[in-house]
Amino acid sequence: MSFKNPKRNEILMKRVVVIVIDSGGVGALPDAPEYGDAPGANTIGNVARRLGALALPNLERLGLGLLTNVAGVSPVERPHARVGRLRERSHGKDTITGHWEMAGITVAEPFPTYANGFPAEVVEGFTRITGKDPLGNKPASGTQVIEELGTEHLATGRPILYTSADSVFQVAAHEAVVPLGTLYDWCEQAREMLRPPHNVNRVIARPFVGRPGSFERTPNRRDYAIEPPPNLLDQLQSGHVEVHAVGKIYDIYCGRGITSSVRVADNGDAMEKTFELLETVDHGFIFTNLNDFDSKYGHRRDARGYGRALEELDAMLPRLSASLRGGDEVIFTADHGCDPTAPGSDHTREYVPFIHLGRGTGNLGDLEGLDLVGRTVKEAFAA
Repeated sequence: MSFKNPKRNEILMKRVVVIVIDSGGVGALPDAPEYGDAPGANTIGNVARRLGALALPNLERLGLGLLTNVAGVSPVERPHARVGRLRERSHGKDTITGHWEMAGITVAEPFPTYANGFPAEVVEGFTRITGKDPLGNKPASGTQVIEELGTEHLATGRPILYTSADSVFQVAAHEAVVPLGTLYDWCEQAREMLRPPHNVNRVIARPFVGRPGSFERTPNRRDYAIEPPPNLLDQLQSGHVEVHAVGKIYDIYCGRGITSSVRVADNGDAMEKTFELLETVDHGFIFTNLNDFDSKYGHRRDARGYGRALEELDAMLPRLSASLRGGDEVIFTADHGCDPTAPGSDHTREYVPFIHLGRGTGNLGDLEGLDLVGRTVKEAFAA
């Protein structure tokens, strides 16, 4: 994978693409034990080790093998990109904290979490919203909790409320029992209700379909994040740089500074939407989240699925390269880890990759702050 290099008079306006491999960590941070992680978390490295090897020839050429030991991926002497590992400054290991730091927001106080479920006042407030006492109210895997409580939900119409080790208030409901509009309305009201000290960073609508024994979550998920403070996206907007969000990016930033947004069904759809934007956008920032890595494979501890998804992404990189033009830049990064070989089902606190095409090459080593992503984007448009 390499960049086209037309003559200077052929270079058009600037485009920058950031692709977030959601949960694509590359090694445990020194403070990982403080976050309850087992020793040795390394999402991409451990996936490769578990499977024996990964076939990632394009990411290998870019320099992925310089960031951590990835079986099947060599540490090339001359990477085709600038590569490094980013150390998160913020306190947390979740989607909002990671993405916010990319945009220049450091979270000094971690968002509240609920290892024993939500307190009575929160449950009572949600019951007033829905008119029914929720089922569950405990930390749980999303797929497991609907298998456990889905039948009772079908019989009673009571929503399923659950959380995780992250700061999330998740509401699952069968689409045939609770219409999507109703579920979204409940979650919007819950977002308004959840104020300090219960200001969880995301309320998530988790619709599902199917019958007992074969329930399945649908792509109609919606995230209702806490409103972010001013950040990179606002700065780009004020500088007349359009921001095009792909996947859950719009929800993460509550739409701040975002010009257009498209929802996606899966990683492949997210990349297709990114390619479509590269066909139509002449100047602007394309911000893409590949959520399957986290939700389908990391949390479900599916190392094989995770490895397959990495190989599928790698196979799309020549098409990405062909969509670029002189002056374009691309960054691959992540927001946290979610090691599918680790115990439990929660995120892992890890370094994240910084793979930057379009402005030099070389190994940058370990660097402080995920905000290097945002600063790099801002510098690109200031040039």
